[in-house]
Amino acid sequence: MTEKHSPIHVIGGGLAGSEAAWQIARRGIPVVLHEMRPVRKTDAHQSDGLAELVCSNSFRSDDSENNAVGLLHHELRQAGSLILSCGDANQVPAGSALAVDRDGFSQSVTKALEEHPLITINREEIAGLPPADWDSVIVATGPLTSPALSAAVLEKCGEEALAFFDAIAPIVHFDSVDLDKAWFQSRYDKVGPGGDGKDYLNCPMTKEQYDAFIDALIAGDTTDFKEWEANTPYFDGCLPIEVMAARGRETLRHGPMKPMGLTNAHQPDIKAYAVVQLRQDNALGTLYNMVGFQTKLKYGAQGDIFKMIPGLENAQFARLGGLHRNTFLNSPKVLDGTLRLKAEPRLRFAGQITGCEGYVESASVGCMTGIFAAQERLGQPITVPPATTAMGALIGHITGGHISRENEGGARSFQPMNVNFGLFPHVETPKVDAEGNRIKGKDKTRAKKQAFTSRAKADFAGWITDLQPQDIAAE
Repeated sequence: MTEKHSPIHVIGGGLAGSEAAWQIARRGIPVVLHEMRPVRKTDAHQSDGLAELVCSNSFRSDDSENNAVGLLHHELRQAGSLILSCGDANQVPAGSALAVDRDGFSQSVTKALEEHPLITINREEIAGLPPADWDSVIVATGPLTSPALSAAVLEKCGEEALAFFDAIAPIVHFDSVDLDKAWFQSRYDKVGPGGDGKDYLNCPMTKEQYDAFIDALIAGDTTDFKEWEANTPYFDGCLPIEVMAARGRETLRHGPMKPMGLTNAHQPDIKAYAVVQLRQDNALGTLYNMVGFQTKLKYGAQGDIFKMIPGLENAQFARLGGLHRNTFLNSPKVLDGTLRLKAEPRLRFAGQITGCEGYVESASVGCMTGIFAAQERLGQPITVPPATTAMGALIGHITGGHISRENEGGARSFQPMNVNFGLFPHVETPKVDAEGNRIKGKDKTRAKKQAFTSRAKADFAGWITDLQPQDIAAE
Protein backbone atom coordinates (compact mmCIF):
# COMPACT_ATOMS: atom_id res chain seq x y z
CA MET A 1 0.00 0.00 0.00
CA THR A 2 2.88 2.36 0.75
CA GLU A 3 4.54 1.77 -2.64
CA LYS A 4 2.07 4.07 -4.37
CA HIS A 5 3.49 7.09 -2.57
CA SER A 6 6.60 8.70 -3.99
CA PRO A 7 9.15 9.64 -1.32
CA ILE A 8 9.40 12.91 0.55
CA HIS A 9 12.96 14.18 0.83
CA VAL A 10 14.31 15.66 4.07
CA ILE A 11 17.58 17.59 3.93
CA GLY A 12 19.41 17.69 7.25
CA GLY A 13 19.69 15.03 9.95
CA GLY A 14 19.53 17.24 13.02
CA LEU A 15 16.69 17.36 15.52
CA ALA A 16 14.17 18.93 13.13
CA GLY A 17 15.04 16.76 10.13
CA SER A 18 15.10 13.55 12.16
CA GLU A 19 11.69 14.34 13.68
CA ALA A 20 10.20 15.32 10.32
CA ALA A 21 11.40 12.07 8.72
CA TRP A 22 9.92 10.05 11.59
CA GLN A 23 6.52 11.73 11.43
CA ILE A 24 6.32 11.14 7.66
CA ALA A 25 7.40 7.49 7.80
CA ARG A 26 5.00 6.58 10.64
CA ARG A 27 2.20 7.69 8.32
CA GLY A 28 3.21 5.13 5.72
CA ILE A 29 5.12 7.41 3.33
CA PRO A 30 8.69 6.69 2.17
CA VAL A 31 11.36 9.20 3.22
CA VAL A 32 14.85 9.89 1.94
CA LEU A 33 16.85 11.64 4.65
CA HIS A 34 19.91 13.47 3.31
CA GLU A 35 22.71 14.22 5.80
CA MET A 36 25.95 15.74 4.52
CA ARG A 37 28.10 14.52 7.42
CA PRO A 38 30.64 12.88 7.18
CA VAL A 39 31.01 13.72 3.47
CA ARG A 40 31.06 17.41 4.41
CA LYS A 41 31.80 18.29 8.02
CA THR A 42 30.60 21.36 9.91
CA ASP A 43 32.47 23.60 12.34
CA ALA A 44 30.23 22.62 15.25
CA HIS A 45 29.54 18.88 14.96
CA GLN A 46 31.86 16.24 16.40
CA SER A 47 30.29 12.98 15.17
CA ASP A 48 28.40 11.52 12.23
CA GLY A 49 25.36 10.70 14.36
CA LEU A 50 21.91 12.03 13.58
CA ALA A 51 20.35 14.52 15.99
CA GLU A 52 23.74 15.32 17.53
CA LEU A 53 23.46 17.88 20.34
CA VAL A 54 26.16 20.44 19.60
CA CYS A 55 25.71 22.63 22.69
CA SER A 56 23.92 21.75 25.93
CA ASN A 57 22.58 18.29 26.70
CA SER A 58 19.41 19.78 28.22
CA PHE A 59 15.94 19.96 26.70
CA ARG A 60 15.11 22.42 29.51
CA SER A 61 12.06 22.24 31.78
CA ASP A 62 9.86 19.15 31.68
CA ASP A 63 7.11 20.85 33.70
CA SER A 64 4.11 20.85 31.38
CA GLU A 65 1.83 22.67 33.84
CA ASN A 66 3.90 25.79 34.50
CA ASN A 67 6.42 26.08 31.67
CA ALA A 68 5.97 26.67 27.93
CA VAL A 69 8.93 24.42 27.04
CA GLY A 70 7.54 21.67 29.23
CA LEU A 71 4.26 22.12 27.40
CA LEU A 72 6.10 21.52 24.10
CA HIS A 73 7.51 18.30 25.62
CA HIS A 74 3.94 17.22 26.37
CA GLU A 75 2.73 18.02 22.87
CA LEU A 76 5.65 16.21 21.25
CA ARG A 77 4.96 13.12 23.34
CA GLN A 78 1.29 13.30 22.36
CA ALA A 79 2.39 13.44 18.71
CA GLY A 80 4.54 10.29 19.02
CA SER A 81 7.82 12.22 18.77
CA LEU A 82 11.01 10.27 18.13
CA ILE A 83 13.13 13.04 19.68
CA LEU A 84 11.20 13.01 22.96
CA SER A 85 10.98 9.21 23.19
CA CYS A 86 14.75 8.93 22.69
CA GLY A 87 15.27 11.78 25.13
CA ASP A 88 13.18 10.01 27.76
CA ALA A 89 15.07 6.75 27.15
CA ASN A 90 18.44 8.44 27.64
CA GLN A 91 17.57 10.79 30.50
CA VAL A 92 20.21 11.79 33.08
CA PRO A 93 19.48 13.49 36.44
CA ALA A 94 18.78 17.22 36.04
CA GLY A 95 16.09 18.14 38.58
CA SER A 96 12.91 19.25 36.83
CA ALA A 97 14.66 19.52 33.47
CA LEU A 98 14.94 16.82 30.82
CA ALA A 99 18.65 16.31 30.20
CA VAL A 100 20.08 13.44 28.20
CA ASP A 101 23.21 11.42 27.65
CA ARG A 102 24.12 13.12 24.39
CA ASP A 103 25.89 10.13 22.81
CA GLY A 104 23.21 7.66 23.83
CA PHE A 105 20.51 10.01 22.61
CA SER A 106 22.07 10.49 19.16
CA GLN A 107 22.71 6.76 18.84
CA SER A 108 19.08 5.99 19.69
CA VAL A 109 17.74 8.43 17.10
CA THR A 110 20.17 7.16 14.47
CA LYS A 111 19.27 3.53 15.17
CA ALA A 112 15.53 4.17 14.99
CA LEU A 113 15.78 5.98 11.68
CA GLU A 114 18.22 3.47 10.16
CA GLU A 115 15.96 0.55 11.10
CA HIS A 116 12.68 2.04 9.88
CA PRO A 117 11.72 0.22 6.66
CA LEU A 118 10.39 3.38 4.99
CA ILE A 119 13.43 5.59 5.71
CA THR A 120 16.52 5.70 3.51
CA ILE A 121 19.50 7.68 4.76
CA ASN A 122 21.80 9.15 2.12
CA ARG A 123 25.10 10.59 3.30
CA GLU A 124 25.59 13.40 0.80
CA GLU A 125 25.52 17.16 0.48
CA ILE A 126 22.66 18.71 -1.46
CA ALA A 127 24.45 21.55 -3.21
CA GLY A 128 21.99 24.19 -4.33
CA LEU A 129 18.27 23.69 -4.76
CA PRO A 130 17.07 20.06 -4.80
CA PRO A 131 16.45 18.39 -8.17
CA ALA A 132 13.25 19.50 -9.87
CA ASP A 133 11.71 16.01 -9.75
CA TRP A 134 11.71 16.05 -5.93
CA ASP A 135 8.16 17.31 -5.56
CA SER A 136 8.11 17.46 -1.75
CA VAL A 137 11.19 18.51 0.21
CA ILE A 138 11.76 19.58 3.82
CA VAL A 139 14.88 21.68 4.34
CA ALA A 140 16.05 21.32 7.94
CA THR A 141 19.65 22.42 7.66
CA GLY A 142 19.87 24.55 10.80
CA PRO A 143 22.10 27.54 11.55
CA LEU A 144 25.03 25.93 9.71
CA THR A 145 23.31 25.62 6.33
CA SER A 146 25.84 24.92 3.60
CA PRO A 147 26.98 27.90 1.51
CA ALA A 148 25.69 26.33 -1.72
CA LEU A 149 22.16 25.83 -0.38
CA SER A 150 22.14 29.26 1.27
CA ALA A 151 23.12 30.87 -2.02
CA ALA A 152 20.37 29.00 -3.86
CA VAL A 153 17.70 30.13 -1.39
CA LEU A 154 18.96 33.71 -1.64
CA GLU A 155 18.74 33.58 -5.41
CA LYS A 156 15.21 32.20 -5.25
CA CYS A 157 13.85 34.66 -2.67
CA GLY A 158 16.00 37.78 -2.86
CA GLU A 159 18.58 39.31 -0.56
CA GLU A 160 16.20 39.67 2.40
CA ALA A 161 15.52 35.93 2.53
CA LEU A 162 18.35 35.00 4.89
CA ALA A 163 20.23 36.57 7.77
CA PHE A 164 23.74 35.51 8.69
CA PHE A 165 24.20 37.56 11.85
CA ASP A 166 21.69 37.33 14.66
CA ALA A 167 21.41 40.50 16.78
CA ILE A 168 18.90 39.85 19.53
CA ALA A 169 17.58 42.48 21.93
CA PRO A 170 16.00 41.30 25.19
CA ILE A 171 12.23 40.86 25.17
CA VAL A 172 10.12 41.60 28.24
CA HIS A 173 6.66 40.37 29.19
CA PHE A 174 4.51 43.50 29.06
CA ASP A 175 2.61 42.68 32.22
CA SER A 176 5.86 42.73 34.23
CA VAL A 177 6.65 46.39 33.38
CA ASP A 178 5.89 48.95 36.11
CA LEU A 179 3.57 51.42 34.38
CA ASP A 180 3.76 53.73 37.38
CA LYS A 181 7.29 54.54 36.17
CA ALA A 182 7.15 53.81 32.42
CA TRP A 183 4.84 55.64 30.01
CA PHE A 184 3.67 55.32 26.41
CA GLN A 185 4.94 57.88 23.90
CA SER A 186 6.64 58.00 20.51
CA ARG A 187 9.53 60.42 20.17
CA TYR A 188 8.11 63.89 19.45
CA ASP A 189 4.69 62.18 19.47
CA LYS A 190 5.40 61.11 15.91
CA VAL A 191 2.70 58.93 14.40
CA GLY A 192 4.38 56.21 12.35
CA PRO A 193 2.80 53.59 10.07
CA GLY A 194 0.01 51.92 12.00
CA GLY A 195 0.89 53.90 15.14
CA ASP A 196 -0.84 56.48 17.27
CA GLY A 197 2.04 58.54 18.64
CA LYS A 198 2.27 56.31 21.71
CA ASP A 199 4.05 53.33 20.23
CA TYR A 200 6.92 53.01 22.73
CA LEU A 201 7.18 52.27 26.43
CA ASN A 202 9.66 54.70 27.94
CA CYS A 203 11.72 54.11 31.09
CA PRO A 204 13.41 57.30 32.42
CA MET A 205 16.80 57.58 34.12
CA THR A 206 18.39 60.29 36.21
CA LYS A 207 22.09 61.10 35.72
CA GLU A 208 22.96 59.04 38.79
CA GLN A 209 20.98 56.05 37.54
CA TYR A 210 22.49 56.37 34.07
CA ASP A 211 26.07 56.53 35.39
CA ALA A 212 25.51 53.46 37.56
CA PHE A 213 24.00 51.65 34.58
CA ILE A 214 26.97 52.47 32.34
CA ASP A 215 29.41 51.29 35.02
CA ALA A 216 27.52 47.99 35.30
CA LEU A 217 27.46 47.50 31.51
CA ILE A 218 31.20 48.04 31.17
CA ALA A 219 31.98 45.74 34.10
CA GLY A 220 29.52 43.01 33.08
CA ASP A 221 30.68 39.54 32.08
CA THR A 222 30.31 38.84 28.36
CA THR A 223 30.25 35.63 26.37
CA ASP A 224 32.86 34.83 23.76
CA PHE A 225 32.17 34.00 20.16
CA LYS A 226 32.44 30.31 19.43
CA GLU A 227 35.50 29.44 17.34
CA TRP A 228 33.40 29.12 14.18
CA GLU A 229 31.79 32.53 14.81
CA ALA A 230 34.99 34.42 15.50
CA ASN A 231 35.42 35.71 11.96
CA THR A 232 31.96 37.32 12.02
CA PRO A 233 32.66 40.99 12.74
CA TYR A 234 30.47 43.50 14.51
CA PHE A 235 28.92 46.10 12.26
CA ASP A 236 28.04 49.60 13.40
CA GLY A 237 24.30 49.16 12.93
CA CYS A 238 24.29 46.34 15.46
CA LEU A 239 26.96 46.99 18.09
CA PRO A 240 26.47 45.30 21.46
CA ILE A 241 25.25 47.83 24.00
CA GLU A 242 28.24 47.20 26.26
CA VAL A 243 30.63 47.95 23.37
CA MET A 244 28.83 51.24 22.76
CA ALA A 245 29.09 52.06 26.48
CA ALA A 246 32.83 51.36 26.47
CA ARG A 247 33.34 53.77 23.55
CA GLY A 248 32.33 56.68 25.75
CA ARG A 249 30.01 57.34 28.68
CA GLU A 250 27.69 59.53 26.61
CA THR A 251 27.50 57.22 23.58
CA LEU A 252 24.28 55.49 24.64
CA ARG A 253 22.69 58.76 25.73
CA HIS A 254 23.15 60.03 22.19
CA GLY A 255 22.14 56.69 20.70
CA PRO A 256 19.39 54.24 21.70
CA MET A 257 18.94 55.90 25.13
CA LYS A 258 18.62 59.50 23.97
CA PRO A 259 15.93 61.42 25.91
CA MET A 260 15.07 63.98 23.22
CA GLY A 261 11.43 64.34 22.19
CA LEU A 262 10.08 62.55 25.25
CA THR A 263 8.17 63.93 28.24
CA ASN A 264 7.68 61.81 31.34
CA ALA A 265 3.92 61.48 31.76
CA HIS A 266 4.37 60.85 35.50
CA GLN A 267 6.71 63.82 36.08
CA PRO A 268 6.28 66.19 33.12
CA ASP A 269 8.35 68.96 34.76
CA ILE A 270 11.44 66.76 35.18
CA LYS A 271 13.53 66.05 32.09
CA ALA A 272 14.99 62.54 32.01
CA TYR A 273 18.76 62.32 31.57
CA ALA A 274 18.38 59.14 29.50
CA VAL A 275 15.48 56.96 28.39
CA VAL A 276 15.28 53.25 27.61
CA GLN A 277 12.59 52.53 25.03
CA LEU A 278 10.65 49.30 24.57
CA ARG A 279 8.62 48.58 21.47
CA GLN A 280 5.76 46.14 20.93
CA ASP A 281 7.19 42.92 19.52
CA ASN A 282 4.20 40.73 18.76
CA ALA A 283 0.73 41.28 17.39
CA LEU A 284 -0.84 40.15 20.67
CA GLY A 285 0.84 43.02 22.53
CA THR A 286 2.15 40.69 25.24
CA LEU A 287 5.86 41.16 24.44
CA TYR A 288 8.02 44.29 24.18
CA ASN A 289 11.63 44.43 23.00
CA MET A 290 14.30 46.73 24.39
CA VAL A 291 15.20 48.93 21.44
CA GLY A 292 18.89 48.83 20.49
CA PHE A 293 19.86 46.54 23.36
CA GLN A 294 21.55 43.67 21.50
CA THR A 295 24.29 42.37 23.77
CA LYS A 296 26.97 39.77 24.42
CA LEU A 297 26.49 40.00 28.19
CA LYS A 298 26.05 36.66 29.93
CA TYR A 299 22.45 35.88 30.82
CA GLY A 300 22.96 36.29 34.58
CA ALA A 301 24.54 39.70 34.08
CA GLN A 302 21.73 40.79 31.77
CA GLY A 303 19.06 39.99 34.33
CA ASP A 304 20.87 41.93 37.06
CA ILE A 305 21.86 44.95 34.95
CA PHE A 306 18.63 45.46 33.02
CA LYS A 307 16.60 45.37 36.23
CA MET A 308 18.48 48.52 37.25
CA ILE A 309 16.30 50.36 34.71
CA PRO A 310 13.37 52.19 36.36
CA GLY A 311 10.18 50.36 35.45
CA LEU A 312 11.97 47.08 34.82
CA GLU A 313 12.89 46.21 38.41
CA ASN A 314 10.54 43.21 38.30
CA ALA A 315 10.82 42.52 34.58
CA GLN A 316 10.27 38.98 33.38
CA PHE A 317 12.22 38.24 30.23
CA ALA A 318 10.74 36.13 27.46
CA ARG A 319 14.17 36.15 25.84
CA LEU A 320 17.50 37.63 26.81
CA GLY A 321 19.81 39.34 24.36
CA GLY A 322 22.47 37.86 22.16
CA LEU A 323 24.69 38.38 19.18
CA HIS A 324 25.96 35.44 17.17
CA ARG A 325 26.34 33.98 13.74
CA ASN A 326 23.21 32.33 12.47
CA THR A 327 21.41 31.48 9.26
CA PHE A 328 17.66 31.93 9.37
CA LEU A 329 14.92 32.88 6.98
CA ASN A 330 12.89 36.05 7.03
CA SER A 331 10.09 33.56 7.54
CA PRO A 332 7.03 35.84 7.79
CA LYS A 333 7.98 37.25 4.38
CA VAL A 334 9.08 34.12 2.50
CA LEU A 335 7.10 31.22 4.07
CA ASP A 336 3.38 30.51 4.00
CA GLY A 337 1.25 29.34 6.93
CA THR A 338 2.38 25.72 6.56
CA LEU A 339 6.09 26.62 6.23
CA ARG A 340 6.27 26.27 2.45
CA LEU A 341 8.55 28.60 0.51
CA LYS A 342 6.23 30.99 -1.29
CA ALA A 343 8.64 31.25 -4.23
CA GLU A 344 8.78 27.43 -4.58
CA PRO A 345 6.03 25.62 -2.61
CA ARG A 346 7.54 22.15 -3.07
CA LEU A 347 10.09 23.25 -0.44
CA ARG A 348 9.20 23.36 3.24
CA PHE A 349 11.54 24.55 5.96
CA ALA A 350 11.95 23.23 9.50
CA GLY A 351 14.01 23.84 12.61
CA GLN A 352 16.26 26.75 13.47
CA ILE A 353 16.47 28.01 9.90
CA THR A 354 12.80 29.06 10.23
CA GLY A 355 13.51 31.37 13.17
CA CYS A 356 12.93 29.25 16.24
CA GLU A 357 15.52 28.82 18.99
CA GLY A 358 16.25 25.73 21.04
CA TYR A 359 16.36 21.96 20.67
CA VAL A 360 12.73 21.36 21.61
CA GLU A 361 11.44 24.18 19.41
CA SER A 362 13.45 22.82 16.44
CA ALA A 363 12.08 19.33 16.97
CA SER A 364 8.55 20.75 17.25
CA VAL A 365 8.79 22.61 13.95
CA GLY A 366 10.21 19.43 12.41
CA CYS A 367 7.25 17.51 13.80
CA MET A 368 4.79 19.98 12.28
CA THR A 369 6.44 20.05 8.86
CA GLY A 370 6.55 16.27 8.78
CA ILE A 371 2.83 16.11 9.52
CA PHE A 372 2.03 18.85 6.99
CA ALA A 373 4.07 17.15 4.24
CA ALA A 374 2.42 13.79 5.01
CA GLN A 375 -1.06 15.31 4.89
CA GLU A 376 -0.24 16.89 1.56
CA ARG A 377 1.11 13.62 0.12
CA LEU A 378 -1.96 11.72 1.33
CA GLY A 379 -4.27 14.25 -0.29
CA GLN A 380 -5.64 15.42 3.04
CA PRO A 381 -6.33 19.03 4.00
CA ILE A 382 -3.42 20.53 5.93
CA THR A 383 -4.42 21.53 9.44
CA VAL A 384 -2.22 23.76 11.61
CA PRO A 385 -2.23 23.30 15.40
CA PRO A 386 -4.46 25.82 17.22
CA ALA A 387 -2.79 29.11 18.18
CA THR A 388 -3.61 28.30 21.81
CA THR A 389 -1.15 25.36 21.79
CA ALA A 390 2.62 25.60 22.20
CA MET A 391 3.24 24.38 18.65
CA GLY A 392 0.56 26.69 17.31
CA ALA A 393 2.03 29.68 19.15
CA LEU A 394 5.47 28.84 17.80
CA ILE A 395 4.38 28.54 14.18
CA GLY A 396 2.34 31.70 14.66
CA HIS A 397 5.51 33.60 15.59
CA ILE A 398 7.44 32.13 12.66
CA THR A 399 4.82 32.89 10.04
CA GLY A 400 3.75 36.34 11.13
CA GLY A 401 3.12 36.87 14.83
CA HIS A 402 5.78 39.56 15.13
CA ILE A 403 5.32 43.23 14.35
CA SER A 404 6.81 44.19 10.98
CA ARG A 405 9.18 47.18 10.93
CA GLU A 406 9.70 47.29 7.18
CA ASN A 407 8.28 50.81 6.95
CA GLU A 408 10.89 52.13 9.37
CA GLY A 409 13.94 52.36 7.16
CA GLY A 410 13.60 48.92 5.64
CA ALA A 411 15.37 47.06 8.46
CA ARG A 412 14.21 43.48 8.99
CA SER A 413 12.64 42.96 12.39
CA PHE A 414 11.98 39.21 12.57
CA GLN A 415 14.28 37.48 15.06
CA PRO A 416 14.52 33.90 16.36
CA MET A 417 12.52 33.07 19.48
CA ASN A 418 12.17 30.37 22.10
CA VAL A 419 8.65 29.30 22.97
CA ASN A 420 7.17 31.34 25.83
CA PHE A 421 3.72 32.24 27.11
CA GLY A 422 4.02 35.70 25.57
CA LEU A 423 3.40 34.06 22.18
CA PHE A 424 0.03 32.65 23.28
CA PRO A 425 -3.35 34.35 22.89
CA HIS A 426 -4.82 35.90 26.03
CA VAL A 427 -6.32 33.50 28.52
CA GLU A 428 -8.72 34.24 31.36
CA THR A 429 -7.07 33.58 34.71
CA PRO A 430 -9.12 32.49 37.72
CA LYS A 431 -9.38 35.27 40.29
CA VAL A 432 -10.24 33.06 43.27
CA ASP A 433 -9.13 29.59 44.35
CA ALA A 434 -11.31 26.58 45.12
CA GLU A 435 -12.03 27.96 48.59
CA GLY A 436 -13.10 31.32 47.22
CA ASN A 437 -9.94 33.15 48.36
CA ARG A 438 -8.51 35.80 46.06
CA ILE A 439 -5.47 34.55 44.15
CA LYS A 440 -2.51 36.92 44.32
CA GLY A 441 1.29 37.11 44.11
CA LYS A 442 3.13 33.99 43.01
CA ASP A 443 -0.10 32.00 43.15
CA LYS A 444 -1.60 34.37 40.57
CA THR A 445 1.39 33.89 38.27
CA ARG A 446 1.15 30.12 38.67
CA ALA A 447 -2.60 30.17 38.02
CA LYS A 448 -2.09 32.11 34.81
CA LYS A 449 0.53 29.66 33.54
CA GLN A 450 -1.73 26.73 34.34
CA ALA A 451 -4.61 28.41 32.55
CA PHE A 452 -2.39 28.60 29.44
CA THR A 453 -1.26 24.97 29.71
CA SER A 454 -4.62 23.37 30.54
CA ARG A 455 -6.25 25.14 27.58
CA ALA A 456 -3.33 24.15 25.32
CA LYS A 457 -3.45 20.48 26.32
CA ALA A 458 -7.15 20.22 25.57
CA ASP A 459 -6.84 22.01 22.24
CA PHE A 460 -3.77 20.04 21.17
CA ALA A 461 -5.46 16.73 21.98
CA GLY A 462 -8.35 17.73 19.75
CA TRP A 463 -5.95 18.57 16.90
CA ILE A 464 -3.58 15.62 17.08
CA THR A 465 -6.21 12.91 17.62
CA ASP A 466 -7.41 13.14 14.03
CA LEU A 467 -3.84 13.13 12.67
CA GLN A 468 -2.39 10.07 14.36
CA PRO A 469 -1.46 7.05 12.22
CA GLN A 470 -4.02 4.28 12.43
CA ASP A 471 -1.62 1.58 13.59
CA ILE A 472 0.93 3.23 15.89
CA ALA A 473 1.36 0.02 17.89
CA ALA A 474 2.61 -1.80 14.81
CA GLU A 475 5.67 0.41 14.69
